[in-house]
Amino acid sequence: MTPSTDHGLHVVLGAGPAGTTLVEELASRGERVRHVSRSGIATSPPGVETARGDVSTPDGAVAATEGASVVYHAVNVDYHRQVRTMPAIAEAVLTAARTHDAKLVVLDTLYPYGTADGGHITERTPWSATSEKGRMRADLDRRYLRAHTDGEVRVALGRSADFFGPRVLNSTLGGAFFPAALRGEPAMALGDISLTHSYSFIADTARGLAELGVRDDGDGRVWHLPTAPAVSTRRVHRIVEELLGRPLHVEVLDRPVAFGPFDERFMAEYAELFYQHRIPQNMVSRDFEEAFSTSPTPLPKALAATIAWYRDAGQ
Repeated sequence: MTPSTDHGLHVVLGAGPAGTTLVEELASRGERVRHVSRSGIATSPPGVETARGDVSTPDGAVAATEGASVVYHAVNVDYHRQVRTMPAIAEAVLTAARTHDAKLVVLDTLYPYGTADGGHITERTPWSATSEKGRMRADLDRRYLRAHTDGEVRVALGRSADFFGPRVLNSTLGGAFFPAALRGEPAMALGDISLTHSYSFIADTARGLAELGVRDDGDGRVWHLPTAPAVSTRRVHRIVEELLGRPLHVEVLDRPVAFGPFDERFMAEYAELFYQHRIPQNMVSRDFEEAFSTSPTPLPKALAATIAWYRDAGQ
């Protein structure tokens, strides 16, 4: 694939770990970047424009993305609000991209696939979501792809597995695991940790989204963003033990109950997605790796960077 020639202004919507890491990635490439969030941005790389914006309405999204050549939708909301609010955000962001004749790059999850029968998940795996949130995501993705096919907006979708890495707190391999592991306290794990499970390093996710933004040949389809080959969660724990130089104390939850940063409301909403930890989940990103001549960060290196961030952050 070949990069496009005029990248223009990249507007990143969302100040979570994905949006923030994407801003850093784009800035490191010398792109012009605006970072938009509803509550404002505390810090940003030099040269990055920051702005407050409510992208839940078309007017707010259009205003926040003024002058954009590429819009990145990395906005997320609390689980209990997703089914109600994400469709409105999607329509608002589509309106904004259409108004400015900007390309839209959307960060997505594996939820639309459902269980995928526990097999390898590629971009050709049927969308068979069984959860309410998965069906909602699948409906939105069909809407995005239809907008592209109909000539309404240029769209590229990038799907990721469970995040881990710097700033990633609300993840099964995040704030309920690494801080406790560093302190020698019980660290949380979910479901059957002997099963293979895909984890996406947040820096690889950001790099993949940036590639979709600056290249044109990836438009009009779903891509799996670079993700290391799935290993068992137990193997992930063993790598962390090797990096820390001591054994972990892992507490495995076989059902969705409150633990650490995850309160009862969060886990009640997550219950319909708990199947991900009861079957193998093997996301394959070979299409992206071959098309964009890239590869995911090796798991030990990514875990080492994650541990270093948690240590520096005093978590």
